[in-house]
Amino acid sequence: MNLLELLKVIIIGIVEGITEWLPISSTGHMILLEQFIPLNASSEFMSMFNVVIQLGAILAVIILYFHKLNPFSPKKDMEAKKDTMIIWLKVFIASIPAGVIGILFDDKLEEIFHGYLPVSIMLIVYGVLFIIIERYNKNRRFGVRNVSQLSYQMAFAIGFFQMLALIPGTSRSGATILGAMIIGVSRGVAAEFSFFMAIPAMVVGSFVKILKFGFHFTMTEAVILIVGMLVAFITSVIAIKFLLRYIKNNDFTVFGYYRIILGVILIAYFALSA
Repeated sequence: MNLLELLKVIIIGIVEGITEWLPISSTGHMILLEQFIPLNASSEFMSMFNVVIQLGAILAVIILYFHKLNPFSPKKDMEAKKDTMIIWLKVFIASIPAGVIGILFDDKLEEIFHGYLPVSIMLIVYGVLFIIIERYNKNRRFGVRNVSQLSYQMAFAIGFFQMLALIPGTSRSGATILGAMIIGVSRGVAAEFSFFMAIPAMVVGSFVKILKFGFHFTMTEAVILIVGMLVAFITSVIAIKFLLRYIKNNDFTVFGYYRIILGVILIAYFALSA
């Protein structure tokens, strides 16, 4: 691998680490990157790489929340361990809708919706929804201000919003955060629970992609995966900390406008390139 290809992998890892957690759609950004800095790799490998690189992003959540999500921590008493298991049970319940639909229809959904136009439309639609919902939430007092206050029914409802993110361009974090706020969950809790839900969703999705691709990586492909995941991990740590600080005093309106602008740029770019 030459230095130019390595630089491309680093840029892709940075973009993945940022866009996976901010509600702005990693898929939309990856489509743009494929146009301007394409890697010298097969389309089959890139399809797998764009999903598997998320393992680096997920590792950031696991490390940042290791104590909170570890039900076997010796620093926790029995009650705290029970509360942690309840969090995992809620995450499991929330993962059911997307898990079932993803297993059954993942390839079909990707075949139908993985293109610049569907992705652009989803970017714009959810951008508008963020702006509308945040205006509605301007003077609203959220009922759920701690993850422990989430009911099982609410977790399952949030899971249906995550299911919508199977359509590229929607943004998994964007859909789950938006859905959680609609049913009365505060921004901070919505973001945090979205991080937790990402663990099973992205780990399973990554391993499914690896199994479909196979384990016959060339040395160059192995380096691309390792570097991409490492950079995505480092960037994800920064992005998650930034988002949690940001939403303490701000709402998601700016991300709504950003999505709309990105969607318009995608449509304009591909229309002019046709």
